[in-house]
Amino acid sequence: MRRISKLILGCIIGASYMWAGSAPEKYPEGEVGRLVKLGEEIVSNTSTHPLTKDLVGNKLSCVNCHLRGDDGKPGTGDGISSWIGTATAFPAWSGREKTVQTLQNRSNNCFMRSMNGKRPIIDSEASLAIATYITWLSSGLPIQMNEKGPWSPHNTKLYPKGVKHFNPIVKKATHANYIAGKSVYESKCASCHGLNGEGIEGSFPPLWGKNDKGEWLAYNTGAGMSKLDKAAAWVKSNMPLGEGGSLSDQEVADVVLYMNAQPRADFDLQKMLLPREEMGIYNAKVLEEKHTVRSNFKAFGLDIDGIRGDKLIK
Repeated sequence: MRRISKLILGCIIGASYMWAGSAPEKYPEGEVGRLVKLGEEIVSNTSTHPLTKDLVGNKLSCVNCHLRGDDGKPGTGDGISSWIGTATAFPAWSGREKTVQTLQNRSNNCFMRSMNGKRPIIDSEASLAIATYITWLSSGLPIQMNEKGPWSPHNTKLYPKGVKHFNPIVKKATHANYIAGKSVYESKCASCHGLNGEGIEGSFPPLWGKNDKGEWLAYNTGAGMSKLDKAAAWVKSNMPLGEGGSLSDQEVADVVLYMNAQPRADFDLQKMLLPREEMGIYNAKVLEEKHTVRSNFKAFGLDIDGIRGDKLIK
């Protein structure tokens, strides 16, 4: 009944809707159950949890992208970035690292980008707990290792198609789209994420900028959300919260343009890795990678100065 009502809602709001599923009703017993619960705590409070706070360089937690579903569990939302079925796709090919990645590789690398922090040690309790929680969400589902990308079967049907759809739209962006995006942000996003992208502590995540202590608040320029087409696919699917699919494609492209034209931390892969003797092997063939707001826009043939109408961005 719940699935049918969601499908009807998807048709009403015009969304490309897919029901991701729900978390299992019961936790495993013993040590496995303890790790599932620990992983759930960490992904819900990544920037403040004792095991991960020193590895996070902003004010975000995993649940800010991997949204809660109707069951209240992080990563069970129906939009792009649901964790339901994710563990079934690994080991999976990653075009970014140019290697076959494990689930722990994938989640650990998120700390360097979305969390603007340091990559956890692969066999640390935090790394293991996060992977255990995500794996629990795939209980009972068939293994479908993904040779195309590190995405679950659910996200594979939504994410690449969404990115491909928005790519030509964002390449046409002008200063007028930036102004339109500012308007969309102020009317549809600012009430939750703050007029200056600062978020509402304890309720809604920040999207850009620094706090009064000079600390970066959100994801850096190496994160998937910093890429205009990838962010647009995610926003179209998930935002406004509970109303995914309600914004037009142009509204989404414009607001993402505005959001990602704001100041955020540069990304330098080598600076995000712990020393080799501490971290161990880094499973990637790409060992040098740098991004800035300017270079992210240039990748789409866009001049950030012209888009914003000033020269404040590196």
